[in-house]
Amino acid sequence: MVAARQPTELRTRELAAFLRDRRERLTPGQVGLPDRGHARRTPGLRREEVAELAGVSTDYVVRLEQGRGLRPSVEVLAALAEALRLSTAERAYLFNLAQQRQPDADKPSTEPAPALTRLIEDLRPLPAMLVNHRYDILDWNPEMARLMLDFGELPGSQRNTMWLCLLHPDMREFYPDRDQIIREGIADLRAAWAAYPDDQALADMVAGFQAHSREFAVAWRQHDVRARGRGRKAMLHPQVGPLVVNYEALMPLQDPDQRLIIYRAADAESQAALDRLAAAAAP
Repeated sequence: MVAARQPTELRTRELAAFLRDRRERLTPGQVGLPDRGHARRTPGLRREEVAELAGVSTDYVVRLEQGRGLRPSVEVLAALAEALRLSTAERAYLFNLAQQRQPDADKPSTEPAPALTRLIEDLRPLPAMLVNHRYDILDWNPEMARLMLDFGELPGSQRNTMWLCLLHPDMREFYPDRDQIIREGIADLRAAWAAYPDDQALADMVAGFQAHSREFAVAWRQHDVRARGRGRKAMLHPQVGPLVVNYEALMPLQDPDQRLIIYRAADAESQAALDRLAAAAAP
């Protein structure tokens, strides 16, 4: 029994220590409160000031900082994070300690992180693109566009790797192993669907695929789940012919719902094909 309680007790103590430490790092001026001129016996904000900022009672803050077994709600945690001016990483840490899910955790990125945009350009001539957990295509380099198709000419609703594979007419003959590619993509998508249960756009997308693609509907009913970080794809390119690429899907720590996908040639013939495409993509 003691062993079962220990992780919760450790989390409670760490939550208490973390809140105390972040409170003591702040001054009234940093959070927009007047300094009433009274001498402070301890550094940082007073508990009643944190309580005022977060909209909770001072007694509640006291009990949290004493580790008295409270499990604050999502709303209280969000208010405390704002009151204590926590960074993104600190906010995530606070919610994890309290074993709560952040209210905005299921909101996917719709814009590429600037650092990743620069990285995609730096990776040239390797084909690279950035997607979110719904596999919406957020950014890409010219080599990826030459290898796949010009994503910039597509409506935003179609700029999605699963949509392209299932429904774009030019992609029907692109993958010789089309059935396997679709099954693997759906297994990846199902993992994301479970990880982001409040993402209505993702749920609507899955429902739309089920309604408009028999391939998707059949594979979805098989309940396969597998998040693939690397693999191999055979392609039949309309300009350079058959080629095979190895791919890596990397998840940045700063942007965990974005994935950087990089293709590399699997053999000498495929490298020659990619070189021809890269030459066509060069300025």
